[in-house]
Amino acid sequence: MSFQYFFLLFLIFKLGTPAEQSCSNLNTCNECIQAKGCSWCLKPTPSSDNQPKCFPKSSVTRFCANESIEDPPNTVKVTKNLPLTRNAARQGDKIVQVYPQGMKLTLRLNDPITVKMTFSRSQDYPLDLYYLMDLSGSMSPHKDKLSALGQTLARAMMRITKDFKIGFGSFIDKKTLPYDNSMPLVETPSTTYSFRNHMSLDTDARRFEDEVRRAKIGGNIDIPEGGFDALMQAIVCHEEIGWRKQARRLIVFSTDADSHIAGDGKLGGIVMPNSGECKMQNHFHTHALIEDYPSVAHINAKVRENAINLIFAITRDAKSHYDEMVKYIEGSYVSRLEDSSSNVVQLIEEQYKKISSSIELKDNSTEFIKVDFSSKCFGTKVERTNKCDNIKVGDKIDFDIQITATSCSAETVRIYPVGIDESLVLDIQPICECPCMDPSHKTYERDSVECKQQGTLQCGLCDCNPGFTGLKCECAEGTDDKNNTNCDFIDCNNRGDCRCGLCECRPRPNPEEKYFGKNCECDNFSCERRNGLLCSGNGECTCDKGIVSCSCKEGWNGTACECSTSMETCKAPNDTQLCSGFGNCKCGKCECEQTEKNRRFGRFCEKCPNCGARCKEFRDCVQCQVYRSGPLAKNCTENCKNGFLLQKVNDLGDVKPDEEQLCSGYDDEQCRFDFIYNDRDESKIVVRSDERLHCPTRVKPFTIIISIVASILLVGVATLLLWKVIMIVQYRREFARFEEERKNAAWTAGQNPLYRDASTTVKNPAYRGSRAVK
Repeated sequence: MSFQYFFLLFLIFKLGTPAEQSCSNLNTCNECIQAKGCSWCLKPTPSSDNQPKCFPKSSVTRFCANESIEDPPNTVKVTKNLPLTRNAARQGDKIVQVYPQGMKLTLRLNDPITVKMTFSRSQDYPLDLYYLMDLSGSMSPHKDKLSALGQTLARAMMRITKDFKIGFGSFIDKKTLPYDNSMPLVETPSTTYSFRNHMSLDTDARRFEDEVRRAKIGGNIDIPEGGFDALMQAIVCHEEIGWRKQARRLIVFSTDADSHIAGDGKLGGIVMPNSGECKMQNHFHTHALIEDYPSVAHINAKVRENAINLIFAITRDAKSHYDEMVKYIEGSYVSRLEDSSSNVVQLIEEQYKKISSSIELKDNSTEFIKVDFSSKCFGTKVERTNKCDNIKVGDKIDFDIQITATSCSAETVRIYPVGIDESLVLDIQPICECPCMDPSHKTYERDSVECKQQGTLQCGLCDCNPGFTGLKCECAEGTDDKNNTNCDFIDCNNRGDCRCGLCECRPRPNPEEKYFGKNCECDNFSCERRNGLLCSGNGECTCDKGIVSCSCKEGWNGTACECSTSMETCKAPNDTQLCSGFGNCKCGKCECEQTEKNRRFGRFCEKCPNCGARCKEFRDCVQCQVYRSGPLAKNCTENCKNGFLLQKVNDLGDVKPDEEQLCSGYDDEQCRFDFIYNDRDESKIVVRSDERLHCPTRVKPFTIIISIVASILLVGVATLLLWKVIMIVQYRREFARFEEERKNAAWTAGQNPLYRDASTTVKNPAYRGSRAVK
């Protein structure tokens, strides 16, 4: 053979591919089989002290004989497989709609295995329907209507299944202040109660009508009702209500108001949390004044535990409240109840058809078991889904369930259809220890010759007796040979000690961190980090030829495995376009376009500062949190607890046009308040609000009247004064003129026009005197 061929074999054998190098860093059989894609070799060939024993599955046969390979496989064993039931009416209490019912899995860590589960809808599957009704005063018309529809409802349900039972219960609220006026001085005694079971589940629809008709309307004094107290009892009181083990359990919850939840009981001095246990006596709830209302999460847990489907039949005014509830309660639905319950039969029939023709799988796995569902439903393409719709009687729906174990702890996982008390139970046993570690294994040998009779041979490695070290237990403790040529670097890179010709790497303070490699040149903690996570939490820190780097999991890349290769993270919900059509998907994130006409931002480039603001969305919460006013002021903490990060400031400062939006609002007093929001990061929206209100100047009516009167008086006085001044000036001018004329008058008797002389002198105008003589 040529020199190049031998050299290539040497490189492959000595250095290996990156995958081989990753496996070769694992020093024990248990570590090896817990790593994805690695196998352990009990006796590699050719034998060498420095030869690794852990190899990738794809190449282990190049270095190890088949009989020496430790590669325990994933196994599946069906432990319970009762056949599916087609007609439930013929099977009694042994109805089976899920196949198989039990499996035992042995799994390698991070090595997924797929199991199959089949669901088939049985004909005439039993239905238990319990009608839980609010009997406060405003629900009187609904009660009257329901009392006449019992048999109509039964006939409608019988068209779906012949095995049908119906029951009836009611609620109002806790009988104490501030929920109910229980003062002894009240003339009319209160009929308030937390929950009453009027009729356990029965086939007699006429009795249902009679019980609804006889039920009395009560009353409480606050708006929310105590429906969740009653709902908890209706769920958990199996004997009292009469729930059957194998039946669709359906509770119709009818009300026209919101419900009290956990914590509201403190208003009445009730601080003990709801126990979630049945507390009934003589058909009444006995612990209403002892235990608080249950929380939504508590209701959800009990619904899931008892395989209950909930239908909230709610009037228009309260529907929005329960629209939010169903998001957090598994197997629940909400429908609008028309005035006087005129559509109650149609509502229940339609919702039950929707529930019974749909299958949704859930599981109770912990964080150490990963469960993924996929199915064709009725199509030809397998899709990742846990739900199929439009299932008819007799249809068989196959689900592929991928199970991955990530921890060495044993788990029991229950996979179940929502609302049905059947399940596939998986007994999962992770494979974390090699069979060759067992003393009964053929390769297990105490005081082995391979270990110089100073240790036990386990999985091809020597477990040395106290006082001895080395690969073959050839060194007594205390031997220190730093000059041995097998230790290539001085003091093993200052990370270990050279003992018996090999580097013994020193331990780290953190047990999860370690040095490894022939000369302790490698470690598993020096890779790049993002957000404090090694390799961003999306990969492993590996070492290749002394170079430490991140080995990314499938679907991630980048030097720190920080980049997702999936384009789905760049698509907004219900949008097929990348980055809403306004950017490019890089590293699993959107880089938005930034032009003069189109400036986009947001996780999916869905936000645009020039395309409208979200002022209205934040205005009410800002008003109630900063100024304690507005439509949300009565329950501000509850309504605005998950909205945004609010910062109160004395001066808003300048607005950044590309990042922030200035908003204004007005309260009932026409006072303006200003705030600025920044929603570039949707997970952390920041709102800065001006603590000052800008109110118009307020003038009191009395002040206005006084001002008007004073103004009129002042104008009148001013007018009089002006007239007086004008007259004085005019008089003074007339008097001055008179004085001046009087001084200039020089009257004589001959000049006085009033005087007449006795003689008359006449002048002849034609007389010329001496001129005429000349």
